[in-house]
Amino acid sequence: MVFEYELQTPRGGFLDITAQVSAAVAKFCEETGRTEASCLVFCPHTTAAVTVNENADPDVQHDLLIALEKAFPDRPEFLHSEGNSAAHAKSSCVGVSEQLIVKGGSLLLGTWQGIYFCEFDGPRRRRFFVQVN
Repeated sequence: MVFEYELQTPRGGFLDITAQVSAAVAKFCEETGRTEASCLVFCPHTTAAVTVNENADPDVQHDLLIALEKAFPDRPEFLHSEGNSAAHAKSSCVGVSEQLIVKGGSLLLGTWQGIYFCEFDGPRRRRFFVQVN
């Protein structure tokens, strides 16, 4: 079962999508009667990503953005004509999907974990997909 979501992103940053992914899992479990499954979260964009990380302290997302900016700064020798090569590099590094476990009808996440849509080239209207099997 595949679910599609849209969101408006800021210029850059991490958007917590845990609630949307959890809702897709709940709908899957309700419709199928299954309580164990696999959940894929996928971002179909080349300058955005999806990650699982801490959701208790918002400073973590701030610090991750700083680290990614330091690791992948915009460089004058980049050739890509749109001027967003650093965003492409960040997307490739972080990754465009996360595979998660559904157990007991819920996402199996650690105590401090949340699921984030990562924007590296906004603001934009973006989509992401959740597939539960």
